[in-house]
Amino acid sequence: MALSDLLYPDNPKRRQELIHLHQELLDCMSMNFHATNELAGVLNTHLGCSISHIKMRESSTVKENCDTIIQAMSEIQRQVQKIDSDMKEKLEPVLYQKLYDIKEPELEKIAIAHRVFSIILGEATSTAGMVAIKLIGSNLITLTVSKLVSLLAQIGASVLGGISITILGLGIEMILHAILGAVERNQLLAAVRSYEEHLAEFKEASEKYQRAIHEVTSSVRHQVQ
Repeated sequence: MALSDLLYPDNPKRRQELIHLHQELLDCMSMNFHATNELAGVLNTHLGCSISHIKMRESSTVKENCDTIIQAMSEIQRQVQKIDSDMKEKLEPVLYQKLYDIKEPELEKIAIAHRVFSIILGEATSTAGMVAIKLIGSNLITLTVSKLVSLLAQIGASVLGGISITILGLGIEMILHAILGAVERNQLLAAVRSYEEHLAEFKEASEKYQRAIHEVTSSVRHQVQ
């Protein structure tokens, strides 16, 4: 047993907790990578975008992977803002306002959006209008993406950011060494608390983000069927 474990009996428990929290963070990030790629695929297929797919890299740090997904999310934000600008430019003010009027039937909004994309793309898929309305008419971009980008930036800037994600296949001691490499071992409790604080908020925002994307992608699949 390590001397620190004799002096601080709670350390073994905190070490196990730290490993578990790190795994939860990586699982959450991995699901966000997948959801972001799904949304990018929908935008590319139906709205004429060219957003690159991203990959979570095990050879990179948490911060580097956070930066990768932030870049992809920022590009999605830009594309959705462009969609809104195109709508505003091509439509008469009255029709444009209808897109944001909660009293207007969704089918009418979709028909309006489809006409615009038929002009922009020359030939739009049958689901283009629906995708556009789901994106510009929901809080996917204005709330969920913005919140998640902010949290990813915080995680990347924290002590967690310098930790590599390659530790998944390593033994417990190597995992602890990798996690605690950036901090003193007597800061174990502080490291656990840092994970807990970031992870709780990150998981909640991630779930909202993934649900919002699932709503869009499931609507596309239903439309195609």
